[in-house]
Amino acid sequence: MKDRLEQLKAKQDQDDADDDLEIAIDNTAFMDEFFAEIEETRQNIDKISENVEEAKKIYSIILSAPIPEQKTKDDLEQLTADIKKMANSVRNKLKSMERNIEQDEVRSSADLRIRKSQHSVLSRKFVDVMTKYNEAQVDFRERSKGRIQRQLEITGKNTTDEELEEMLESGNPSIFTSGIMDSQISKQALSEIEGRHKDIVRLESSIKELHDMFVDIAMLVENQGEIIDNIELNVIHTVEHVEKAREETKKALKYKSSARKMFPSFSCVDSKTSPLDPLHRGVTFPCLPSSPASWIKCEWFPAE
Repeated sequence: MKDRLEQLKAKQDQDDADDDLEIAIDNTAFMDEFFAEIEETRQNIDKISENVEEAKKIYSIILSAPIPEQKTKDDLEQLTADIKKMANSVRNKLKSMERNIEQDEVRSSADLRIRKSQHSVLSRKFVDVMTKYNEAQVDFRERSKGRIQRQLEITGKNTTDEELEEMLESGNPSIFTSGIMDSQISKQALSEIEGRHKDIVRLESSIKELHDMFVDIAMLVENQGEIIDNIELNVIHTVEHVEKAREETKKALKYKSSARKMFPSFSCVDSKTSPLDPLHRGVTFPCLPSSPASWIKCEWFPAE
């Protein structure tokens, strides 16, 4: 009977071990998939940022030419469409991540904290990129409006900012042409005025299309609560800190006595700073004196 009980207990222990292994494998696969999504989303945000910089260059080209080439305008229109498409894709992916995190909110795990941190970093990064894009669009509109105003002055038609805004909001280019003298210089000015007006109309359409999406993602970031400004820096430099910690551990094995003075043992939770970086805490580091394999896995805590 005793032997049978021991056999049953051994089998139960093996089953429990198999279950733990299966859960660990499933969780590892899940996090691998999550980090793959994070990397893909990060690359898309970087691509949007590159397109925004390219759009700013085209804005400058259009503003510097009296009558910009049609190809330049077509390139800008295509770039605008690409930014919109990729921005919508990133927005949808971030909102999907947010829903998944909310569903797992009841679980208190290191994985959940990692997912929240990564999601916050990408959301903030996305908002920053889209804010720069919006600023570039508004700047282009204002400078285009200034060109229209100067061309109107050339034709002898002076306007105030309020009057010019009313003309632009009307969407009717004929308002700009009424009362303009019929001369060669006036015709050239008129052509530029009409072209600038069309540019502004297209631009405002793009701004309106992106507005709801921008507000949506900005609210997503706000709902996450207070975002620490240096959280992205912490995430980016984690690997660097870990590598540095490993090097220090190798030194500690060779010079234990001096290492104790340099790196006294201390608690992850209670410590205010990491010995490797006075600006951050929560970074994995060796708690000396200990074996090379003895590492403390700290949770993320933003710097105060």
